[in-house]
Amino acid sequence: MKSFNIPDYYRSTVITPLKEFRRKRDKLKRDFTPTLLDFGPVRFHIARHFGFCYGVENAVEIAYKAIAENPGKRIFLLSEMIHNPDVNADLLSRGVRFLMDTGGQQLIPFSELTPDDVVIIPAFGTTLETYGQLSAIGLDIEKYDTTCPFVEKVWNKAAQIGQKNYTVVVHGKPSHEETRATFSHSKEAAPTVVVKNMAQTERLARYITGEAPAEEFYTEFSGQYSEGFDPTRDLKRIGVVNQTTMLASDTQGIADYLKRVMMDHFAQSAEPTLQPLPLASANGANGEEYFANTRDTLCYATNDNQDATYALLRYPAHLAIVAGGYNSSNTSHIVDLCAERLPTYFIESEQKLLSRELIRHFDLHTKEEIVTEGYLLPNEPLTILLTCGASCPDAVVEGILTRIVSFYPGAKPIEEVMKDFEG
Repeated sequence: MKSFNIPDYYRSTVITPLKEFRRKRDKLKRDFTPTLLDFGPVRFHIARHFGFCYGVENAVEIAYKAIAENPGKRIFLLSEMIHNPDVNADLLSRGVRFLMDTGGQQLIPFSELTPDDVVIIPAFGTTLETYGQLSAIGLDIEKYDTTCPFVEKVWNKAAQIGQKNYTVVVHGKPSHEETRATFSHSKEAAPTVVVKNMAQTERLARYITGEAPAEEFYTEFSGQYSEGFDPTRDLKRIGVVNQTTMLASDTQGIADYLKRVMMDHFAQSAEPTLQPLPLASANGANGEEYFANTRDTLCYATNDNQDATYALLRYPAHLAIVAGGYNSSNTSHIVDLCAERLPTYFIESEQKLLSRELIRHFDLHTKEEIVTEGYLLPNEPLTILLTCGASCPDAVVEGILTRIVSFYPGAKPIEEVMKDFEG
């Protein structure tokens, strides 16, 4: 496993060794049971997998390398490096400036850039249109391109199935940087449409079967389809790829649903396809004449973190705390999973733990921070499920843990609890 050079202040003297302890004893990653840290009056079940993934550590390393290698130069980030406020704030404090916000709105015109400037492409990647604009200025955008390899894998799969005359269906949030980038790359190789959830997928199915008039497609999917898209022509052979931070189970559910729709409608229909049927699939059970196999585009880290969350939720607890940036897609999905089972608090850092009685946390439905009283119940021992998103530093999780432990004067010292995880 590659080791990345990231600033020490993102690591933790508690969480990082704990992860390494578990990794050494489970190198094949088959054990998803959480780790128990028992402090007496309060105890934590900590998810088996969470925090910085390969793509995030790679992006963070490259960003700080760019700063170190270019003293005196102007350094720009295309948009947020990752969806974590601590990382982005630290980069800003070092003089890095954002060219765009997370919605793609321009903050600094590209016309102000010169070939001598340094531009860092974030882990989400960017659109081909933006690549073209920056290249035209004479910028070396490949040098500090931190696009996650697993995002690029999705782009490559979209191109591959596009070359085989499949239309690409992207499961993602239409306004998210990664989905915008994937859409841009995909539409160069194939007709492409974005679906944000199962409800919208079910609407797309009505255009596949002809139940809904084709002209309504353009209104219903406004801003989510490629130029020249024709639902009567382009929905006869499809493949599903995803924004890598979406719930893997949701993407798989969408893919399975669309495959059934395609098979039920076209495999039993005399309607002609775009090209002659391959011999193996004229009556093939796998249905690849109508639906491309794209299972290998699901991100390993997203899968691991989500599977670890499912395992975490099998353990009885009084509440869950999930740490991460409020605009982090993968973190919000973890929050949703936990909130289905028990009281869940989504916070950016230990600073949101105002006291033993009060917590300031983010409400995913209202998109606002709210303050809740009495979040730490009087039960002793109080059991808390603790995890975070893929862009959250270990140091943030440690801060949350130690802050809560400090509310319990009779709690065991962290050094005593961590003795079981040495070596």
